[in-house]
Amino acid sequence: MKRNTETTTESDRQTSAAEPDLNARQPLAWHHSSVLPKQVQEAQAAAETKAQAEALQVPPRQNDVLLEILDWLRYILSAILIGLLLVVFVIQRNAVVGDSMDPTLHPNDQVLVEKVSKLWHGIAYGDIVTIRTRDLPQHEDGPNIIKRVIGLPGDTIELQDGMVYRNGELLAESYLPAKTATEVRNPDYAKVTLGPDEYFVMGDNRSVSLDSRSIGPIPVDHMIGEVLLRFYPWSDFGQP
Repeated sequence: MKRNTETTTESDRQTSAAEPDLNARQPLAWHHSSVLPKQVQEAQAAAETKAQAEALQVPPRQNDVLLEILDWLRYILSAILIGLLLVVFVIQRNAVVGDSMDPTLHPNDQVLVEKVSKLWHGIAYGDIVTIRTRDLPQHEDGPNIIKRVIGLPGDTIELQDGMVYRNGELLAESYLPAKTATEVRNPDYAKVTLGPDEYFVMGDNRSVSLDSRSIGPIPVDHMIGEVLLRFYPWSDFGQP
């Protein structure tokens, strides 16, 4: 009886082995094998590329507010630096003090003075210039002055009978009121030949102006710049 049981068991095993295993994994049967595997490979490659990009992605910046403030500070400091460079080397604002340039300029007129042209093409006849008064006679440590250029280096300027002569020729000064007389202030400067770095300047209001007639020629290193335009008052806006 026991033997029969064993035989039956062995027979059952053989029968089971002969029967197909329905739970066993069957190989995939790819249809259209020339197209589908390629699509799968492309999808896998795209997925890998996306994963790599996500891995390399830079995390969002921290402290955005602080970084924005630092950016603004950089712009502000750059603007201040540019402004300082412009004021020191290129252009500056000046207010007219006194009436020595009447009727061309009046007290409290606001003007822009550019400092570059004197380096490029020099100062010309008739230019209105600002002058540094430090170390000038009768102007020690006083405010800068504004005058008109009458004589350039090498010129001979002579004042005679209320008239101005430059290199022996009578100077026509259309910017002066009619019948304006130019009086001698200091006999030493009634007739002067200018050196290579000297300028003869006078104010348009000849009766009150303290200029080269009193203090002599102006050295070039005292020249600040040329008046570019008057921007205030608005009614007189433009080149004086």
